Amino acid sequence: MENETIVNRVAGSGLISLDLEDYYHPGERVIYDIKDNLFQGMILREKDFREFLKGHDWATYTDKNVAVICSEDAIVPTWAYMLLATKLEPYAHSVAFGSLEALEALLFEEAIRTLDIEPFRDKKVVVKGCSNKAVPTSAYLQITLKLKPVVQSIMFGEPCSTVPVYKRPRA
Repeated sequence: MENETIVNRVAGSGLISLDLEDYYHPGERVIYDIKDNLFQGMILREKDFREFLKGHDWATYTDKNVAVICSEDAIVPTWAYMLLATKLEPYAHSVAFGSLEALEALLFEEAIRTLDIEPFRDKKVVVKGCSNKAVPTSAYLQITLKLKPVVQSIMFGEPCSTVPVYKRPRA
């Protein structure tokens, strides 16, 4: 016991920890509710909507992440969302149709799509399970699909306690 050395087996395991929280986009998340453009809370009038689009200060959405919804039970024509997208796109970092959760999923999808996977080639990767920011389940699915073709293995959790997800078959 006197000269016993403590060995960090996790450090020597060759595991690479990947924390999806590192890919969280820091920009503000906002909702644009098209209900505010409805006439009497029921219908969207094209002429009025186009006038609103022309006069609105779209610069207020600069670098923001925008979730576009309609919280009223109204029929909104698809072209209205398309017009809205043309106004938001020059300013907003990202625009998604749906809830803030749908927006968050889109932001992670963008980050994962551009991720360089070469540093993970032939490695054992642990996708970290705990984070301070909410990471959508879809991001875990996407990172698995992105890494699977190049890694030796994928695990979920923490390096000291993992759940095996994928192991490349031996050739």
